[in-house]
Amino acid sequence: EAAGVAVNNSDLVYVYNRGEHPIIVFDSKGNFKTAWGKGTSVNPHGVAIDLDNNVYCVDAGDHTLKKFTSEGNLLLTIGTPGKSSGRMSGLPFSHPTHAAISPVNGNIFISDGYSNAAVHKFSPNGKHLLSWGRSGTDPGEFNTVHNISIDDQDWVYIADRENHRVQVFDSNGKYQSQWVNLAMASCIVMQSKPEKLFYVGEFFAGIRENPGGLGNWTGKRLGPRISVLNQTGNIIARIGNL
Repeated sequence: EAAGVAVNNSDLVYVYNRGEHPIIVFDSKGNFKTAWGKGTSVNPHGVAIDLDNNVYCVDAGDHTLKKFTSEGNLLLTIGTPGKSSGRMSGLPFSHPTHAAISPVNGNIFISDGYSNAAVHKFSPNGKHLLSWGRSGTDPGEFNTVHNISIDDQDWVYIADRENHRVQVFDSNGKYQSQWVNLAMASCIVMQSKPEKLFYVGEFFAGIRENPGGLGNWTGKRLGPRISVLNQTGNIIARIGNL
């Protein structure tokens, strides 16, 4: 079961999965290269790669982020393995979901959304710098902080899944804007060239035919799909679920 995918600057594809070897590496044509990480993960969830090709694995079950070399040597652990900070504590971590690495200064941003409602910022060596967010629907509040991306201006983009939106912040957690008209925004990936675009993966947010029971889900234009947005949050294309 693949939980996350990231690509390094050599076009190698790192798949973070819930199998025996959490990281599986492929070339850009899908040919297997190597696998590593046995015994290092409990419940893999998100993976990111920095400009030096270091690999950051976010483990929702272990309440940690682990930084590895591209060959799988452990460099840094943030969080206490196996220990949650507590539900809605606002402190790192309680079932974290994903990470993004600043291309400006290497700071580490971690979304902490499965039993917390916060974003945490760390220095490259793992020093906790700040946290922001709480549960709710207002600007700056979250309902499942599920994914995170950061651009070359150090702006932070949060997939606020159960609030069906992407929220935009500066690198110090100051709210800037939100992008709506989305259905369970689950992941966000940025393209920087030839123009800055954002690809938002939307989970199915359908209507249940039998509320309270097992029933089937129905409805159109509610996902699953990918929405393509420009830097101001305007949707310029959609893939799937037409």
